[in-house]
Amino acid sequence: MKIGKVPDNESERLKALKEYSILDSLPEQDFEDITRIASEICQTPISLITLIDTNRQWFKSNRGLNVTETPRDYAFCAHAINTPKSILTVNDSRKDERFFDNPLVTGYPNVIFYAGIPLINPEGFSLGTLCVIDNKPRELTETQLDSLRALSNQVVKLFEFRKTNAMLLESQKEIQTRNAELEQFAYVVSHDIKSPLNNIIALTTILKEEQKEKMDETGGQVITHIANSSHRLKNLIDGIISHHIGVNITVKDKRVIVIDTLFKELRELLDPRCEFEINYKSELTSINTNEIAIKQILANLISNAIKYNDKDNVKVEIEILDEGSFYEFTIKDNGLGIDRNQFSKIFETFVTLGTKDRFNNTGTGIGLSTVKKLIEKLGGSIHVDSEPGVGSTFRFNIKS
Repeated sequence: MKIGKVPDNESERLKALKEYSILDSLPEQDFEDITRIASEICQTPISLITLIDTNRQWFKSNRGLNVTETPRDYAFCAHAINTPKSILTVNDSRKDERFFDNPLVTGYPNVIFYAGIPLINPEGFSLGTLCVIDNKPRELTETQLDSLRALSNQVVKLFEFRKTNAMLLESQKEIQTRNAELEQFAYVVSHDIKSPLNNIIALTTILKEEQKEKMDETGGQVITHIANSSHRLKNLIDGIISHHIGVNITVKDKRVIVIDTLFKELRELLDPRCEFEINYKSELTSINTNEIAIKQILANLISNAIKYNDKDNVKVEIEILDEGSFYEFTIKDNGLGIDRNQFSKIFETFVTLGTKDRFNNTGTGIGLSTVKKLIEKLGGSIHVDSEPGVGSTFRFNIKS
């Protein structure tokens, strides 16, 4: 008996095999179907999907056998994996010097005929075989061999599908963990940081009103500085939470959104007193996308169009077009405008242009970076065109 040669890339091959997390897994119907079909095509009592481990060959599917593994030293498949581009065929093992005294030939299950096709993964590693076995001499036709090749390809595709599915499940678990951590973070921030900040803001307001006649100019400036710093810190915290929620949102959850309802809600949120001229036009009555994401994107862009505007009559124009596989949005304002040299910077996290808005506040540099990430997660992109003193136009598209 000759033992199958250990491949030169054995350590890498074993590592690739382990990455599929398939060894010692429970039977699966898809694999059982393949061995059943292989046996029927080749008219053999035994058909196996084998994986060659360090010291054993393990059967993912074992039609016709009552064992789940055998020693690697006895395995015909340990020979087959060394010829990845061909089928190992043994018509009569009793006449083959490699196998005539093999315990699997002289004893159960009396392997006389064997044909094994290596299972080659996309990286080129021979993981095992799809093989058919009989206890009498046989010879397969070219049609049968071609069918086995086709079935072996399906086995590898099932391996890859199984691996991908396992990775997706692992990613899902990681996302769930991150979301749980994010919720905890938001809770801590809201209760342990924002609450004291709100108290400081409230106290400075009361102090400024009740003590304004008793305070000198320096005292008034100190109180104002405390209040402004507290507001900025509160806005920064809100921005960080919004950013984390935005980049971790699952945008695959789509629904039909009525455009009239969407902009009614945005107007109530951003301009409850109807102080600004905010108009939209679209021939569409609805769009199909992630509701949370599109609301956050539009709310941020419209809010910026209002805040960074020095005109007495603030104008914001929104247009939505259906471009087949994409929705295209345009948000145009008559505000401060942005210098062309700053276009790329405005989408970077924590980068601000140092410009104060119409309410005398400075931005956090979080909003537009979150917008860009959300749009990219929705399969689109965003661009800006602007002229200082005239206004800005933001255009973005998302997959429909």
